[in-house]
Parts: sequence; structure tokens; C-alpha cells
Amino acid sequence: MKHRFAEMIWYEIKEAAKDERVAVLPVATYEDHGPHLPVDVDVLLANEICERAVAQIPSEAILIPPVNHGYSPHHMDVPGTIPITWDTFIRYVKDVCVSVAHQGFTRILIVNGHGSNTSPCDMAARLTIIETEGRVLCASVNHWALRKVRVDGGEIRDSDYGGTSHACEYETSLYLALKPELVDMNKAVDERAPLPPSFQTDLLAGTHPQGSAANLNIYWSARTTSGIMGDATKATQAKGEQFLAAAVDGLIELIREYRQTPILPRRNQHQ
Repeated sequence: MKHRFAEMIWYEIKEAAKDERVAVLPVATYEDHGPHLPVDVDVLLANEICERAVAQIPSEAILIPPVNHGYSPHHMDVPGTIPITWDTFIRYVKDVCVSVAHQGFTRILIVNGHGSNTSPCDMAARLTIIETEGRVLCASVNHWALRKVRVDGGEIRDSDYGGTSHACEYETSLYLALKPELVDMNKAVDERAPLPPSFQTDLLAGTHPQGSAANLNIYWSARTTSGIMGDATKATQAKGEQFLAAAVDGLIELIREYRQTPILPRRNQHQ
């Protein structure tokens, strides 16, 4: 059974929608990831996790062509970043989702691979629900926030809190599992921003669990000299394979949970 939307004939897409398969949309961006990783980290990880998960359950999900450019203007001090403006990005992702909904799909899942896409993806998902007048569900998730990644990640990682944030133990390990020939571990370092607890981040532990739930997104070059946030030196290919398996299994788990989520009717209290 085909699982990629782009490879289907139109009537196959129609049947996939009738079968209530979850439409999975990978979203990421191109930006610097330290001196040891290529700029396509977010794109590669998001796309590969979605590809592997959907390929395992083609009767339950369909892989939508990805959105590979995202919101990352705070990385522009370093070569390799190709951002689009926040409003263009939100409308772009929302337009893709609304178009998918027009094909008949009623459950759309945005799977994000870039931290600063988080809020815009959430807004795109909300707007999709509004524009389809509640007839369609649209949700968003970061791949590092999948339940199984957080649970298994705590056992897999060797770094302490703050060690998995950007171009870190988590992302570097995943890239080593996918394209080890493109990683230069001789340039991997451990660097953390000198920020108080409420503004520290850790992908696997969650955002600032040691402080208040505040958000602060300054220019990346002000946070780090290397471009790394966390401990990239502890990354290994073996860990990457474990992280990848957890992400794929976690996404399958979420897709199946989402597929069973009811589309509840609205209640018009004005009548």
C-alpha cells in the first residue's frame, strides 16, 4: 500500500481520505547547527521520522509532502539559514492543511522539527480548525516531545539537564544514525547559555522544568559562540538509533491515538 501522498494517483488519495487515514505533515527549517553538523538537521530528522513511522502503518496514515522552510530569523548571524517570515510561514502551513482537508482528510498532524516553529505551527493548526469550521481536527507536535522520546530519552541520554537543546546530544546522535559521513565529531563541543533556570531549555526534559514557564528567544549568536546548545560530545550513532526508534514508535503511538479522537460537534448557543 502506498503511504506517500505525492506518489498517489488522485483516486488513491480519495480512497485514503475515505479510509480516515491521518495526514502527517513534516515541518522544519534550514539553519546552522554548530561546526559539526550540516544545516539540514531539522529537515532530515523531521522528514525521516515521519517517513519511517507512516511507512509502518500505511493503512492508518498518509505522508504529506513536507514544508522544509520555517521561522528562524534569529539564526541569520550565521551562514546557512533560510527563514521565511512568521506570518508567511503560518499561512503557508495553514494553507497546506486546509488543502489537505479539502481532499477529505479529517485528521491532520503537523510534525515539527524546529523549536521556533512551535508556536507558528500551533497557530496554523488552530486556524485550520477555524477555517474548516470544526469539521476537521488539526494538531501539531515536536518530534522530541513525543511521549516515548521523552520516556526513553531519559534512559538513553548521558548529558545532564541542558545537554539536549540544539545541535546537541539528541540531534547529533540522530544525525549520526542517518548520515554519519556528514558529521565532524572532532568539532563537537559542550556549550550552554548562561541563562537563569526559567529560560534554560532541554528538548528531552521539556522546557525549563526547573523554573517558571517563560519564553525568551534572543539571537542565537548571543546565546552561543559555537552554535551548539547542549553537549554534542556525548552523541553516538548507537544512541541515535535508539532515539530514532523511540521517535518512530512514539509517532505511531500518537497517530493511532489521534485516529481514535472523536470530532466533537459544536454547540451554537446563539440560537
